[in-house]
Amino acid sequence: MKDNFMLTPYFLDDPMPGLTEIVSDGWLINQPSLPKGNRQERMANLYQPLKDWVAKTIDQGNRPVSWAGDCCTSIGVLAGLQQSGIEPILLWLDAHGDFNTWETTPSGFLGGMPLAMIAGRGEKTIVEETNLRPMNEERIILTDGRDLDPDEGLALENSAVIHLDNVNALLTEPLPNGPIYVHFDTDIINPSEAPAMNYPAVGGPSIRILGDIFEHLSKTGQIVAVSVSAWNPELDKDGVTQVAVKRLVEKLIS
Repeated sequence: MKDNFMLTPYFLDDPMPGLTEIVSDGWLINQPSLPKGNRQERMANLYQPLKDWVAKTIDQGNRPVSWAGDCCTSIGVLAGLQQSGIEPILLWLDAHGDFNTWETTPSGFLGGMPLAMIAGRGEKTIVEETNLRPMNEERIILTDGRDLDPDEGLALENSAVIHLDNVNALLTEPLPNGPIYVHFDTDIINPSEAPAMNYPAVGGPSIRILGDIFEHLSKTGQIVAVSVSAWNPELDKDGVTQVAVKRLVEKLIS
């Protein structure tokens, strides 16, 4: 199986050209012309080529690795997997829950909602436009989700989503059988080691611990797709965060 890479250099529907520094030979860049309209409609348009690329990559017997500036692109990745007949377990590594809806969010930030959308909650525009079938919540594993808004935390607690507070549990807890789609929001890393994040959260696992976990996950042979929600390149003046993240992803897909 060959890893195929696509970069979507956007934060929601705003261009993020600094991310193109990570592109290597053979990568594709997802930069379609976005129509006028509201943010959700523009994002759905952005995710259509991503969805089609994921499906094509899977159908060719390869593994898609998607990089982007935010977590919402996971909707396009998952829709592409479904299009190819894959109904994966979703392993969501994130300092935040991304489980807000319009009813629970204190900020109105759309980037804090994609996991809820994937579970069929809240905002529906992007889900409907990409033909995503909402996942059963018991097939979603969130870790570590250490920074939750109050009502978001209650929603998670009352959901069927598996919430592992400690990412180390991935080393000892048995994973479900079948294909796994790993979404890696880089802000899960302790910000003392990867500081170039838009929304840093105090605490979190070290790069060493995550490296051990990613090697463990890779050895299962179950990972069918990976998506990475990147750092802010404008904050990464010394390149420390970029180097750390790229090394971690290499361990995950090795």
